[in-house]
Amino acid sequence: MVLSAGTGGMSLDAVGDIALQILLPFVVGQFARPLIGEWLNRQKTLTMLVDRGSILLVVYSAFSAGVVAGIWTRVTPQSLGLVIVLDLVMLAIVLVATTAASRFLRFTTEDEIAIVFCGSKKSMASGLPMANILFPAGAVGLIVLPLMLFHQMQLMVCAALARRYAQRAETIVPIVPART
Repeated sequence: MVLSAGTGGMSLDAVGDIALQILLPFVVGQFARPLIGEWLNRQKTLTMLVDRGSILLVVYSAFSAGVVAGIWTRVTPQSLGLVIVLDLVMLAIVLVATTAASRFLRFTTEDEIAIVFCGSKKSMASGLPMANILFPAGAVGLIVLPLMLFHQMQLMVCAALARRYAQRAETIVPIVPART
């Protein structure tokens, strides 16, 4: 079960590296929140740029490693098409399941929106660093290609869903009691 990380398996070193790259910054952030939380709340533009910039760098590095490793010479158009179809099917299943479950359980519309959007998220911010630790550098691009495609599809589909939820909210006119 425990294999060397260099061969693409799981090892205690890999677990330690994952904890160092993902868990440690989270824990430090939680401890620092009382000290810098208010200041960060006032720095919306800065936090947005750092958040989006870090994700962009992670995606860029993974995509670049894939290009250098020759990912596009190993992926046929048919394979790419199959990955896209499977990603779309998986996204559709997750979106339908989370919508149906939230409605079946009679959550509010606001809760339904949170459930649908959060339920479909596959985080590239944590997934790509883990893949870089667990798999050989030359294979990471090929391994995370489905995740990168899924992420893009999820962003586009959820943007369309957000517009639909917004339109639905605009058509619901609240009943205001008449003043006497």
